[in-house]
Amino acid sequence: MERSPRIALVAGETSGDLLAGLLLDGLRGVWPDLSSHGIGGTQMARRGFEAWWPCEKLAVHGYSFELLRRLGEIIHIRRQLRARLLRERPGVFIGVDAPDFNLGLEADLRAAGIKTVHFVCPSIWAWRADRIEKIRRAADHVLCIFPFEPALLERHGIAATYVGHPLAGVIPMAPDRSAARAQLGLQDSDAVLAILPGSRSAEVQYITPRFFEAAALIHQALPAIKMIVPAVPALQSRIEQAARDCGLGHVLQVIPGQSHTALAACDVTLIASGTATLEAALFKRPMVIGYRMHPLSWRLMRGKQLQPWVGLPNILCNDFVVPELLQDDATPQALAAAVLQWFDALQNDPGRMMALHQRFTSLHETLRRNTPQLAADAIQKVLAATA
Repeated sequence: MERSPRIALVAGETSGDLLAGLLLDGLRGVWPDLSSHGIGGTQMARRGFEAWWPCEKLAVHGYSFELLRRLGEIIHIRRQLRARLLRERPGVFIGVDAPDFNLGLEADLRAAGIKTVHFVCPSIWAWRADRIEKIRRAADHVLCIFPFEPALLERHGIAATYVGHPLAGVIPMAPDRSAARAQLGLQDSDAVLAILPGSRSAEVQYITPRFFEAAALIHQALPAIKMIVPAVPALQSRIEQAARDCGLGHVLQVIPGQSHTALAACDVTLIASGTATLEAALFKRPMVIGYRMHPLSWRLMRGKQLQPWVGLPNILCNDFVVPELLQDDATPQALAAAVLQWFDALQNDPGRMMALHQRFTSLHETLRRNTPQLAADAIQKVLAATA
């Protein structure tokens, strides 16, 4: 059997931890006794990963202002990590998303002769096209989760492989709604709204109150509705307090984790922009995308936006297939009205619902590949090219 390499990884938040866990599945198929270490979370730990720091240390919100508070700690972690990796010299370093943290680290490691792979191409096609040069310096190879990305990178001299999106292989093409509802104590006849306000601390601050105020309005219009809120366990108490502050402590069912179960169970989801919106699309669920952040962060991000869409389902479908209500437009009234329109369509507009289901099914088929194996094959080639 081929000798197992020592692999270092950094995943910066919950979504990166999930992607890295699936990647480790593929790598362990090649090297069963693989040694891996760095920064990660619970999904990676289940695959035998040794976390020197937890991924929550890198989870930040916004373009710059929310980062300032924790910048010193994050810089200190990166310095310590860089020094340790340069000393121990892993066979390959894999940065999983988190480009603000990983690209600079990768560039330093690559300059020192350590092979580097970046998993998840930064969204240079959506905003911050200036990152192309950083990627070129940082990565020996980029693993892309969207099919149009390798050609874009290769035009700039960056080696890349399309590996599909790992979530498209995890989420079933036809989710079992009844089983998910039974797991959450819901009836098949219930009208169910899943509310996903984000997995970062600042998202709880900026997004959750608006979502919950919208939920109160939805509850007034549909008193029998069931509302499920999957929460990152570390933030669950804050989310429960926000529900009480909005007078919804008796209405909202806040559950630890289980976002996939909530998405499988729901009729509609009110959801923060991010990876979770793609998960909702793969579950074929109608959604309303909302987002808020610090006003100055918002102005900086808007100045760099290259496309009219922010939500991944709309970007990938090249159309506004679901509504986006962002920053000042994300009022409780507008969010509630958009959600109620979906519930009305479920009863009265089967054509709209079928069209949405078909768009999301086509997207699912495009993204569904054997991601762990394709990623592992690409990493093997990077290692084989080591002189």
